[in-house]
Amino acid sequence: MWKGVFPAVTTKFTEDDKLDVAELERCFALQIDAGCDGLIVCGSLGEAMALEPDEKLALLTIAKECAGDKPVLMTVCESSTRRAAAAAEAAARAGANGLMVLPGVPYKSAPNETVAHLKTVTRSAGLPVMIYNNPVAYGVDVTLEMFEELAAEPLVVAMKESTDDIRRVTDVINRFGDRFDLFTGVDNLALESLMMGATGWVAGLVVAFPKETVAIYKLAEAGRYGEALEIYRWFRPLLDLDVSTNLVQNIKRAEVHAIGSNDRCRAPRMALSGAELERVDRVIKSALANRPELPTL
Repeated sequence: MWKGVFPAVTTKFTEDDKLDVAELERCFALQIDAGCDGLIVCGSLGEAMALEPDEKLALLTIAKECAGDKPVLMTVCESSTRRAAAAAEAAARAGANGLMVLPGVPYKSAPNETVAHLKTVTRSAGLPVMIYNNPVAYGVDVTLEMFEELAAEPLVVAMKESTDDIRRVTDVINRFGDRFDLFTGVDNLALESLMMGATGWVAGLVVAFPKETVAIYKLAEAGRYGEALEIYRWFRPLLDLDVSTNLVQNIKRAEVHAIGSNDRCRAPRMALSGAELERVDRVIKSALANRPELPTL
């Protein structure tokens, strides 16, 4: 059902901490114009836990208007199954094309609890679902055995594989074949995952470097791995910024330099400062100074 590059977009705020509609529209359009295949709103990178329910639906509406006929997925990450199901239903009514669903964080649920949560949320909305599996960040691993149960749910169509274990891609394919659309969710393991058979990339640094991200994906899809690797090696220091507690601040800083946006965050998160700001700026400016020429796709 889904494949390609799906940016996990950032959320843009005005100086008085409202949604910056004009900047959101501009940034979302950059992704679509560069050839991305869909958008995912209100994820970790989108500061979902700091957003109000009405803001999430507003973001979905803005993304839908920018995406045209490309799918827009709403992230569902709530601490209770009841709230998650309600959020999923609201997203369906607002026109989401699908959902990216997490376990009920921050509670570290047992396997049977995790599966029950994911099934309930999926069934509540009647939309196709991508299961987001990130045990490194959230402490719950949706294991292959759990996906065996979820495979019986026709609306569970995809998984975002963020275990940080490149072997998991092969394990998934060996066990399930093409039952699930398999997306890599770790920026600095993306090419490795695509080469091992992943068919999609839920990307972070794409919001600042959409053309390079799309180029890597399309080159890998075409089997032009040497050309993809050349761009990927240049990209790697930037991609490492995604694998950090400060991923939101890091990537918003990349947006400042690469697309002329801003790095405003919602409290308690704050923009980078001091030595860490200087370090991240060096990484970004060095990459921009050596930006590769992209091949014809």
